[in-house]
Amino acid sequence: MVESRAKVRQIRITPQKARRVVDLIRGRQAVEALAILKFAPQGASEAVYKLVASAIANAQVKADAENTALDPADLFITQAFVDEGTTLKRFRPRAQGRAFRINKRTSHITVVLSTPTELASAGTSTRKARNR
Repeated sequence: MVESRAKVRQIRITPQKARRVVDLIRGRQAVEALAILKFAPQGASEAVYKLVASAIANAQVKADAENTALDPADLFITQAFVDEGTTLKRFRPRAQGRAFRINKRTSHITVVLSTPTELASAGTSTRKARNR
């Protein structure tokens, strides 16, 4: 019924570390994911927590625009992925006049939430495609 999306771009977290956090919440209920992220020790969990909370707020705004009732407990994380952003290249002076490059990586994180009715319709269409 309702599908919402939230993105954060150019966040200064390496994609490898952000993927570790995103893998914890993929496929879970949005409220449960917030509870997991609140107590996760990883540094990226704070940014992903804010992103999931933003996606929940986007879903509520979208539901209000469509005049439908929405319970945040009905939302599931259908997609969550991390793409690599731009890399800031810095140089560190080393011995004998050399310089070593330091790559400061950034990430683009995307979270998509939807209600179970959308999950059921999406699951049927993928099953039909696989059977062919």
